[in-house]
Amino acid sequence: MNGERSDQEARRAARARSGASGRRHPRSGTEPVTARSPLRLRLLLSAVFLPLFTAAAVLFGLSAARWSTGDSPDRGVLVALTVLCAVLALTAAVDLLVVARRLRRERHLAHPAH
Repeated sequence: MNGERSDQEARRAARARSGASGRRHPRSGTEPVTARSPLRLRLLLSAVFLPLFTAAAVLFGLSAARWSTGDSPDRGVLVALTVLCAVLALTAAVDLLVVARRLRRERHLAHPAH
């Protein structure tokens, strides 16, 4: 019981410290102190959508490169879709790195090396 309680306290303290430095906005008092971002869900979504958006960007880019007069959709639409998918893939990649770093930091703070 005592070991379980100290483990929970260590996790709570690690989570509390993880966002304590460099806080962008002061607390307004309406959000819960222990609010947590669903990091594992963000990790899963980024891992799924990164290859999906990358493949879509490549396919739309190839379609735009092979476009000829009279083809539908217009080349401008294909280029716009290519750029959109590339931006979304980049966003997923950055989020994947951020979430992985936060999960590593939480694990390190919850279980510090002796």
